[in-house]
Amino acid sequence: MHSLFLRIFLLFLLAMTLIVGSSIATTFTIAARDREAELPELQRRPSVAIQASEILARGGVGALKSWLEGNRNALGDRELFIIGQNGQDILGRPLPESAARRLALVGRDPLPGNFRPSRAAPQIIAADGAVYTVLLTARRPSIFGALSLPDISLTILGIALVVSALTSWWLAEHLTAPIRRIQEGARALASENLDVRVSAGLEGRKDELAVLARDFDAMADQLRANRSATTQLLRDISHELRSPLARMRVALGLARQPPADFARQLDRLEREVERLDAMISQVLKLARLHGTDALLEREAFELDEVIEEVVRDANFEGAVKNCRVNLQGATNEAVFGNRELLHSAIENVLRNAVRYSPTDAPVEVLVARARSGLEILIRDHGPGVPAADLERIFEPFYRVAESRDRDSGGEGIGLAITSQVMKAHGGSAKAVNAQGGGFEVRLSLPETAIAV
Repeated sequence: MHSLFLRIFLLFLLAMTLIVGSSIATTFTIAARDREAELPELQRRPSVAIQASEILARGGVGALKSWLEGNRNALGDRELFIIGQNGQDILGRPLPESAARRLALVGRDPLPGNFRPSRAAPQIIAADGAVYTVLLTARRPSIFGALSLPDISLTILGIALVVSALTSWWLAEHLTAPIRRIQEGARALASENLDVRVSAGLEGRKDELAVLARDFDAMADQLRANRSATTQLLRDISHELRSPLARMRVALGLARQPPADFARQLDRLEREVERLDAMISQVLKLARLHGTDALLEREAFELDEVIEEVVRDANFEGAVKNCRVNLQGATNEAVFGNRELLHSAIENVLRNAVRYSPTDAPVEVLVARARSGLEILIRDHGPGVPAADLERIFEPFYRVAESRDRDSGGEGIGLAITSQVMKAHGGSAKAVNAQGGGFEVRLSLPETAIAV
């Protein structure tokens, strides 16, 4: 059962079944006990057949009918019929099946020699010779009639209270146990304990509360991962900022020592300042992508124009090593998003491709309209990336071991920005080692990003 509604419904159905079944059993038990207690008293009363014969003798059939009408309910669980010669009750009541069988047996001819019909169904005779048969039959048990007995109402009330109390207790425990656990987990999270988990012991349950507990654990996992990522990011930022600052101190120290080449050291300081400025700008852009205002500035623009602009800039940079960027295909679609961020995302990938591409080797950019949206494929013919690093190259400040040199590896933020930009637009960035050598990055935009 996946729904709390079904559990609650079936639980109350079971409780009602227990209450009704126990009430019926109790009612019939008490009613039978009372009937057994009254039996000796009924046996001591005068025979109803004798009473009927006396009434018939004194007042005739009319008096017999009045007497029978007044005594219909006087015998408790027995019902009295007086049958005329026509086979019908003198009050016109329908005969029960058992009474009809007994009446047929009384009229049987010839009767067995050892049979005494007066004991099965006594007969009385009127002054005109008419014969009337007196039948006394048991009433069909009725729970509604038995409910009027004094002990039954209190017994049924007690059964209902006990069953309802046990059902309510079990239901309360069943519902509140995971809620209390989630509450304790929320307090633990508030106190910075990100190791707390609440779904233990609820693996067999699939209702809404168990799903909520598993979602809570997923949230705790994500919070723990985010805190670890933030701690690692701060550690990496401090490490990255410390390196250019150290080089700037060295340059200042060299500038103070005579004879000093001030122009050379000033150039060195200027390069380090520019590198710091670029790094801080990248870090701020990455932080902005994690914020709520990452894509407040949206507009419709031609994606092909942005790609062509990035390719022109990359060709200008690649001319130094005779690296040509070849653009193939076109989307022929307008995209609704942030033009500046998408430009930066594509540029980061393409500049990396040009940086790692061997001299005189081309870089291919393939743009196509896919079934799921738009795709931009960028491939170089460089050394590629170890398979173990493919998933991590989109993490901030992560660089492959062979490219940690600042002159070739950059700051390690560009691909992280690319990944976040594509996610902010509902797309993705994936990297693989291309067949035949080289490195390939696929940027995807969903159908929803296409401007209508």
